[in-house]
Amino acid sequence: MSGGQAAEIARDTTVDVGDATTRFLLYGLLPGWFVPGLADWAMHRRTRIEDTAGTRESLIHALMMAEVGAPIALTLRYEVNPLLLSVQLGAAAVHEATALWDVRTAVRSDREVKPIEQHIHSFLESLPFGGLASLMCLHADQVRSLLRGGRGDPDAWRLVPRRRPLSPGYLAAIGVAIGACVLLPYGEELVRCRRAARARKRRARAHRTALRKLKGS
Repeated sequence: MSGGQAAEIARDTTVDVGDATTRFLLYGLLPGWFVPGLADWAMHRRTRIEDTAGTRESLIHALMMAEVGAPIALTLRYEVNPLLLSVQLGAAAVHEATALWDVRTAVRSDREVKPIEQHIHSFLESLPFGGLASLMCLHADQVRSLLRGGRGDPDAWRLVPRRRPLSPGYLAAIGVAIGACVLLPYGEELVRCRRAARARKRRARAHRTALRKLKGS
């Protein structure tokens, strides 16, 4: 399809495509991300991650959330430009590699990764690419600038605050949602894993002590 054909189709739409895509990202995709995230946490709890893959897998989950959260936070505060696109593309690639590490860690432990959890993972892996693709469509000029290495754009490789900042109410709501749907449940998971690990160490020490006493007698 040529650029002229695409423009002709766009002119026939009844809404502003850019505005609709922005609303989808802000009020659809980003809040909707919390649903599979909570579902994945519930599956970890159901399969007793603290007694199987344990702290190692829980820390990998924290790493993946940081890999996704950092570029999202930057995008909410700064203009999309070649620098920000590079950060987003790099984070998406690293997140995908970490996701593979996460599944391998779970499978190699005694934790059963059920089909429903694998399906949840498909959402968590595809959402970053879906959001990034939508953002690149919104900022095609910045994608072209990135491909040219930012030549001719003095702001290409620095963070530029948004010309039209998002409302404080929206940012506060997203912050509360992150706290309630990400930090709280996954923080609880990590604490649970650490407690279970300490309990296993105490039992192991007690067992060794009992064996030494038996040998001494």
